[in-house]
Amino acid sequence: MLQRRFLQVDVFGAEPYEGNPVAVVVDGEGLSTEQMQRFAAWTNLSETTFLLPPSEPAADYRVRIFTPGTELPFAGHPTLGSAHAWLASGGTAATAGRLVQECGVGLVELRESGGRWSFAAPALRRYEAPDDETLARATDALGLDPGDVVDASWLDNGPPWLALRLRSRETVLAVRPRYADLGDLHLGVVAAPGSDGTAVEVRAFGADFSEDPVTGSLNAGLAQWLTDTGVVTVPYVAAQGTALGRGGRVHVTAPDGGLWVGGRTTTAIAGTVAL
Repeated sequence: MLQRRFLQVDVFGAEPYEGNPVAVVVDGEGLSTEQMQRFAAWTNLSETTFLLPPSEPAADYRVRIFTPGTELPFAGHPTLGSAHAWLASGGTAATAGRLVQECGVGLVELRESGGRWSFAAPALRRYEAPDDETLARATDALGLDPGDVVDASWLDNGPPWLALRLRSRETVLAVRPRYADLGDLHLGVVAAPGSDGTAVEVRAFGADFSEDPVTGSLNAGLAQWLTDTGVVTVPYVAAQGTALGRGGRVHVTAPDGGLWVGGRTTTAIAGTVAL
């Protein structure tokens, strides 16, 4: 085993330790997929990432992203946490204030503004209303009445989110899922307005991770859907993690007409791991 550099980064917290942690192995070279998956299962965080040299000339670094049970082509808070760890460990961007991450969905751009990094929201691979049977299954698993759901859409940008817009923040915070009934569904719920002056309140659920404290990929998909349907206008801030006692804040901007998703990142743990 080798001692490899390791950081655990808090992402999207309004203050340190109020967001979502991601484990980052800085020196990922030489590890097999099985070794990466085993370590991700051991950390038991929603995601663990491994930094590698890029294979694309345009990229600054490459990242592989794992949940405790599977590899993901993209995820939001691991993207910001991995960028933070790469820079904190001595990485130097080819262009100041800009990064290009290589991952399973291809190249993802990141930019820095006001001390906060944001990623360009990936294109949605599936963006359509769910069929009636799937919507009924999701509504029932979340313990909702059909009248609680105002709208619904698939928002697949790597993780295959199905999002339900609910009638109020209070309805969002009252959701008590039956995780055994979720099956393979990854569900997001949202309502406007959100907590403490934010534009929307968000929660994310899956049988394989229970409730995620703050979710970049879901918020990226929601940004497109909610702006397309006129529910919000950019820039705006989303609250997530309220029901878990967290203070997650996701900042959505459109400096160049595209949607960018960002938030605060803070090193929580720095050291080495034996892998």
